[in-house]
Amino acid sequence: MEQLTRRAQTANSLLCVGLDPVGDNVESRLQQVVEETAEYAAGFKPNLAFFLARPDGVALLQRLRQWIPQGVPMILDGKFGDIANTAERYAAFAYDVIGADGVTVNPYMGEDAILPFARPGKAVFVLAKTSNKPVHSWQDQELVKGGTVSDFSADVVQTLTHEYPGLGLVVGATNPAALGRLRQRCPELWFLVPGVGAQGGDLAATVQAGCRASDGLGVLINTSRALWQAAEPGAAARELTSQINALRAERLSATL
Repeated sequence: MEQLTRRAQTANSLLCVGLDPVGDNVESRLQQVVEETAEYAAGFKPNLAFFLARPDGVALLQRLRQWIPQGVPMILDGKFGDIANTAERYAAFAYDVIGADGVTVNPYMGEDAILPFARPGKAVFVLAKTSNKPVHSWQDQELVKGGTVSDFSADVVQTLTHEYPGLGLVVGATNPAALGRLRQRCPELWFLVPGVGAQGGDLAATVQAGCRASDGLGVLINTSRALWQAAEPGAAARELTSQINALRAERLSATL
């Protein structure tokens, strides 16, 4: 998380470049997107499923790791969710085989599914409130003691950060009210925020609800399709970063 904070400050950006490769000439397109957006990227997030669907997917991920500039975090979006020695093997794959700086993790099986990934110097973003919008999400179920399942996930992670400071949350942009509620519960954690753009998440509402009041950081706003499909990914990344920074400035000025 320290590396992520440094990168966000150095690049003056909260943009996470999602990499969900589809179509023809995938390798050359990946290189192009990385090269053109790296200047504006606070991080890159390759989606593991899109790579595993290719015969050369693991090797391609390893090559991608080499293309990403040093100092820019790469978060492997695998939503890993197993326990004990299986989770340890997934962590070995993500960190030792691929060289990722962080991962996404599904906490359904409890702390055992999270802690094997919590190596020193690595970031672990735990699913709390995802960007999909089912009518009755498991995450929205009310608990007898109060709050929702997503609130409980956030509270567990908040407690674990006292011993494992590399933990953060995945909180979708498609529900700004939930995003704001989780920010209140976890005022200093980094949030990985998917759902802006093609999934309908509102950028202004995301910045308003998700940015930390203390420094205007704390949200890594992921965009995938809008950059992958852009004729000029670098120009699209520059424009999006400019929009985010303008909204951040408005939010910070309002809190002063």
